[in-house]
Amino acid sequence: MKHLRQEFWFNTSRRRDYINITREVEQLVQDSNVEQGTCLVNAMHITASVYINDVEAGRIQDYDDWLEQLAPHDPISHYRHNNTGEDNADAYLKRQIMGREVVVATSAF
Repeated sequence: MKHLRQEFWFNTSRRRDYINITREVEQLVQDSNVEQGTCLVNAMHITASVYINDVEAGRIQDYDDWLEQLAPHDPISHYRHNNTGEDNADAYLKRQIMGREVVVATSAF
């Protein structure tokens, strides 16, 4: 079975950020020489997400607003997890909603 594994590392300056990796994943699928198969994209950090959607004006801000309404960061005292000294309990909930991986069928271009 042919396969290709690649890791990407991202550092962001904001508490929550959205990074479009479509081109990188497309290039890896092409480089793999797999004519038909599946592609797994998995966020390896417990508070990171991977999702598929269209890139359209306002969509990311809509996601950001929606996630913040569902699991607001403040007040951090609202979450028992933050009693451990961390302040990222909301990130765990947001990741649960957005998902940690995607699998897509691929075929040769």
